[in-house]
Amino acid sequence: METKITKLLGIKYPVIQGGMVWVAGWKLASAVSNNGGLGLIGSGSMKPELLREHIRKCKKATEKPFGVNIPLLRGDAGDLVSTVIDENVKIVFTSAGHPGKFIGKLKSNGITVVHVVPSLKFALKAQDAGCDAVVGEGVEAGGHNGRDEITTFSLIPQLVDALEIPVIAAGGIADGRGILAALSLGAEGVQIGTRFAATVESSAHPNYKQKILEAKDNGTVLILKKISPARVIKNRFSEIALQKEENCEPTEELLKLLQDKREKLSIFDGDFENGMLEAGQGSGLINDIPTVSGLFERLIMEYNQALNRLKKM
Repeated sequence: METKITKLLGIKYPVIQGGMVWVAGWKLASAVSNNGGLGLIGSGSMKPELLREHIRKCKKATEKPFGVNIPLLRGDAGDLVSTVIDENVKIVFTSAGHPGKFIGKLKSNGITVVHVVPSLKFALKAQDAGCDAVVGEGVEAGGHNGRDEITTFSLIPQLVDALEIPVIAAGGIADGRGILAALSLGAEGVQIGTRFAATVESSAHPNYKQKILEAKDNGTVLILKKISPARVIKNRFSEIALQKEENCEPTEELLKLLQDKREKLSIFDGDFENGMLEAGQGSGLINDIPTVSGLFERLIMEYNQALNRLKKM
C-alpha cells in the first residue's frame, strides 16, 4: 500500500496509531512501527522528562519511524516540543490548539508536522500554517472532539476536495473495512485509536480494555459539549456529566468535573465508574485484545477481503 502518507512518513502501511493519553507509551508505539505503521507516543499524559524516557526506550525497541503527539493547549507544550527536538524525533502530530506557535521551530529542525482537525476551517488554518498533512477526526472518535460534531464520512471528502496537503482519516475506524472506506473517500491514510487501545501492548488498565470489549453500537456518548466535547463509554461519571448539562449548570461547575484527572482515573488506574473512559464508536467492532502484530495481520486481511468484494461487484 503506497500513498502520499506512506511516502511522507516512511512507513509500509498508511496506518497511524493515535497518540492517546495513558495508552500510547513506547511499547505500543514501537510495536505499531515495527509492524509497518506509524506509532505515536502520547505526550498528553507526560512531563518532559517522562516523554524523554519513552522516546529513548522507543528508539531502542524499533529502528522504524515513530512520532510524538503533543496537545498544544498544555501549559508546558513548549517544553514538550523542546524535548522532541532534543531527542531528534522527526515526526510530530499536534492537536488541541493552533500549530502556528511552534511549527517554525519544528520545521527548522527537520520535523514533519501533522495537525489533528475537526473541521474544514481548522484544516485550512493548519495548511496555511505550513503543516505537512492533517488528520481529519470525526465526532465518532474517542476523547475530545470538535464542537461542530462533523462525522468522519462527511468530513474527509470535504477536506480532500479543499486541501493541497494529504488527509488522514480518523474517527470510528476499527477494522480493515474502515481503512478501505477512508481511502475510498480520498484519504491517504488512517489514524486508529480505540482499536489500538485494546491491544496487549497498550499501557491502559485491563479494566479499561474490558470496557471497550463490552461496549456495543450505542455504548459511547458525547459529554461536556458546552466546554470540551468528549466521547466516552457510558458509566456513572458520564451520567453525572449529562445530568449537569441537562440542568444547565454553569461552566465553572462543569469544569470541576475535569479537575480530578478523570482520564487517568479510568484509563490508567482502572476505575471504570468514576473516570472518563475515552473511547470511540468503533468500540462496537472490538471483541478481543490481540497483540499489535496479530492486529496488523487481521487489518490487512480484512482490507483485502473488502477490496476483493468490491472488485466482484
